[in-house]
Amino acid sequence: MVAIVVATHGNLSEALIGTAKMIFGTMEHIAEVTFKPGEGIENLLDKYQSASDELGDDQVLFLVDLFGGSPYNAASRFVARKEGMDVVTGVNLPMLIEVLGKRLAGGSLEELVQTARTAGADGIKSFKEVFSHQKIANSAIEDEGDELG
Repeated sequence: MVAIVVATHGNLSEALIGTAKMIFGTMEHIAEVTFKPGEGIENLLDKYQSASDELGDDQVLFLVDLFGGSPYNAASRFVARKEGMDVVTGVNLPMLIEVLGKRLAGGSLEELVQTARTAGADGIKSFKEVFSHQKIANSAIEDEGDELG
């Protein structure tokens, strides 16, 4: 099973994993890493090593918040030295939920990376954009009905 490490600035990682537990219940092979004020890259590298040791998995997917942020920079350094690990940025709840679901289905690291990328982006919606598309679709259906009469 691919282990997952959610690493973010502040307590976001704790909140994301806590919320995911509401959906999935108890989860194994998942760890949260928080980046607190006053900490640096070395602190994060130590936390990543501890999480990796605790998880004990050969394959680890790091889901981090910001590309170029400290959690990402440290994770990039960490995975560069290891086989079977990757980092995906932009972690959000839809991404985490989809990745956890794919992992339950036996997804490989590569499949989880692709799921994270797709679900992270697809989870972003605008109400008005979705509503206007629905309105256009309903108008097309109404127009079709006029031609039949």
